[in-house]
Amino acid sequence: MDTQSLRLFVLACETLNISAAGRTLGMAPAVASTRIAKLEQLVGAELLHRSTRKVSVSLEGQDFLPYAREMIAQEETALAAMGAGRAQIKGTLRFAAPSTFAQLYIAPILPALMDLYPDLTLDLHLSDAQFDLIEGSYDLALRNSVLEDSTLTARKLADDQRVICASPHYLERYGTPISPADLDQHRLIGFRNMEAKVLTTSNGSTALFDPKSGTQTLVVNDGATQRRVTREGAGISVNSAWLVHSDLADGSLIRLLPDYEFVNKPSLWLIYPKSNVVSAKVRVFIDYLIDHVGRSKNWKMSS
Repeated sequence: MDTQSLRLFVLACETLNISAAGRTLGMAPAVASTRIAKLEQLVGAELLHRSTRKVSVSLEGQDFLPYAREMIAQEETALAAMGAGRAQIKGTLRFAAPSTFAQLYIAPILPALMDLYPDLTLDLHLSDAQFDLIEGSYDLALRNSVLEDSTLTARKLADDQRVICASPHYLERYGTPISPADLDQHRLIGFRNMEAKVLTTSNGSTALFDPKSGTQTLVVNDGATQRRVTREGAGISVNSAWLVHSDLADGSLIRLLPDYEFVNKPSLWLIYPKSNVVSAKVRVFIDYLIDHVGRSKNWKMSS
């Protein structure tokens, strides 16, 4: 199967524009359309729906897309194994990540990456909301949760310790909880879709933290906003240590119930669809993030 046509198909899926995808690969629009048509004839299905106004990916195209990516990756890996293409890190890498984390730790290191790989285009999707890696056709994603999806492969970037905290101003007004049961009498800030979580101590005692159990609940869907309103005294919230470690260090926030830890401990995972081959561009980006974020940052809180 012609990998150049596969590259064209993948680019067309990403841009929803066959002509633009063709131009990226040095093809005239008519040539690009012909190549897509021949590919569809070869696989026996319409991969892209075309109209005079737009292009969309068909259901068959969505099913075929991960296989097309893998065949391209296999070619790149084979060339690298033979000593060719080692510096050919190019093309578009679609990367999804939590917005708050990306702004703090990924955005600052991207200029150096761009200098290293000038032919690599990063297409970033940044949102603290949950997303579907496969349906979004992402090459790679960062997820700060417990990994449960067996259709994905993952490499751990870092631990994601969660801590309960509030501002000094809030604690002066409403008092400091000394046990999880006291939280029911406090204003709680909850992250959207956050479920009740089990807390435990070193001696085996357990308790339930439910962000909906407080006297007044504020619900947000953005980590930076949650940190800001907590600093301003809106209530008590659960935050990642990587987000609030500097606030805890300078006293802007106070860690509460330090003897308790969450039983279900999430991590920061770099995830990608299962495949026999990882493309060169994905491999170098994973290594870059691990070197410049995973190995260089330490946000762990001591009890």
